[in-house]
Amino acid sequence: MLRALDIRDILIIDHLELNFQPGLNVLTGETGAGKSILLDSLGFVLGWRGRAELVRQGASQGEVLAEFELGAAHPAHAILEEAGLPGGDTLILRRVNTSEGRKTAWVNDRRCSGEVLRALSETLVELHGQHDDRGLLNPRGHMALLDQYAGVQALLATVRGAWTEAARARKTVAATRAALEAVRAEEEFLRHAVAELDKLDPQPGEDEALDTRRRQMQAAERIRGDIARAHALLSEGAESAMGEAQRWLEGVAGQEAEGGLDEPLAALSRAMIELGDAQDGVERVLDSLDFNPGELEDCEERLFAIRGLARKHDVQPDELAGYAETLRGKLAALDAGDQDLADQEAALKAAEAAYAEAAKQLGAVRRESAAALDQAVMAELAPLKMERAVFETRITTAEPGPEGMDAVAFTVATNPGAPAGPLNKIASGGELSRFLLALKVCLRGEDASKTLIFDEIDRGVGGATADAVGRRLRSLADGGQVLVVTHSPQVAALGGHHWQVRKQVVDGMTLSQVVPLAEAERVDELARMVSGDTITEEARAAARALLAG
Repeated sequence: MLRALDIRDILIIDHLELNFQPGLNVLTGETGAGKSILLDSLGFVLGWRGRAELVRQGASQGEVLAEFELGAAHPAHAILEEAGLPGGDTLILRRVNTSEGRKTAWVNDRRCSGEVLRALSETLVELHGQHDDRGLLNPRGHMALLDQYAGVQALLATVRGAWTEAARARKTVAATRAALEAVRAEEEFLRHAVAELDKLDPQPGEDEALDTRRRQMQAAERIRGDIARAHALLSEGAESAMGEAQRWLEGVAGQEAEGGLDEPLAALSRAMIELGDAQDGVERVLDSLDFNPGELEDCEERLFAIRGLARKHDVQPDELAGYAETLRGKLAALDAGDQDLADQEAALKAAEAAYAEAAKQLGAVRRESAAALDQAVMAELAPLKMERAVFETRITTAEPGPEGMDAVAFTVATNPGAPAGPLNKIASGGELSRFLLALKVCLRGEDASKTLIFDEIDRGVGGATADAVGRRLRSLADGGQVLVVTHSPQVAALGGHHWQVRKQVVDGMTLSQVVPLAEAERVDELARMVSGDTITEEARAAARALLAG
């Protein structure tokens, strides 16, 4: 509920403080007094797109502050929480527009974006006028209005969930098909490559091991002859000569040498041991250099085969085994893909059937509720002096979507036998006002969380019809809040709270003021609306009669 509106330096308003009340609030005044400026100011603080130039001439900036009272279950709380903004029972919106055109907004003294303001405005205020495209005149919103009237939120959630599930299944099937087609395009290559890799069976590290063995065998061919000749000399000549020398020396060492040969004999003994070690070491090397000549050829052939296959597939030799596993995985996916695709297509079919069934149920409820809404609107049109008009909610089949398979449009025929058509194209200004009001009365239900604003919705009607319009507006305001900008004395007389918009010239500058009217002042204002500039006693009497009625 809108509690207060504070406007500073906006167009021809220097400063206004308005305190609105629950129930029906009416604003009246002469044409051009500034009634539309109030709506422009409210729209500005709510983030609506409106006039580009709002700042009063000579002022550095314009500012609008709006205070709303929120109930515990008001939908604005969820938006505040999602935006990380402070909440509470009171919501204060403030927006500033500099003379350079820069706009800044605050919610409960916390900076926020225009997007957040507009999201909040959808839960706070609903504006209706003869040429309003934000509400009932916009055909794109008719289905949402019908759904609200029908109370199908749970069924609509089921349809949306089924649509999401079907879309997910459709995406999965498409991805699987694309993957299978891509794999099938290279199936021949995959099978040939896997067979080739399986036949060679390269192992990680094998390339390095083969290269090392190959170099060893190549080196062995060059050095083995020299090592063999050295081994022969060590095994035959050197060992025999040293053994013979040792025997001769041992034969004479104890006769006349008197110990002089002990040390040479010990050295010779050590040399014989070292010679044996040398012989063993050279022999081991010779053994390691023994290989089958065909082994070198086999080693080189496999090494070159591994490296050739690595170049062919543009991978490192050590990566061939992993690459082969990858290709096998693709083939396995291809082999199993047909079954997977069949399973996924079955799941898609089931999801689409579930969606179709839920959408069918939703459509049935919509059609039943549309008939009830038509009857309710027709009942409201009779007191508004449109008993011959026909209102019809048309539901046609549409492309499937998250909201079901229906298209909803409100149509009217203003006279019997006349063709029906869209609400905003068939009805005249006065007729359109009454259609909108009848619709709003029927669609209001128990939702009184929004402040309803009607901008001259009674234009083009008068007398008993205007009185019927006023009574419908007062009915809408019960338990909630309605603001009406009106030129009709019959409507103004039914308001619970009355403000007059005036223009005055101060220091050569035209300014707009809005003042609350007491009972006596209301009489004069209604008399002005009845008779024009000259207020007569007859006009005052008519005004009193309107207030008494």
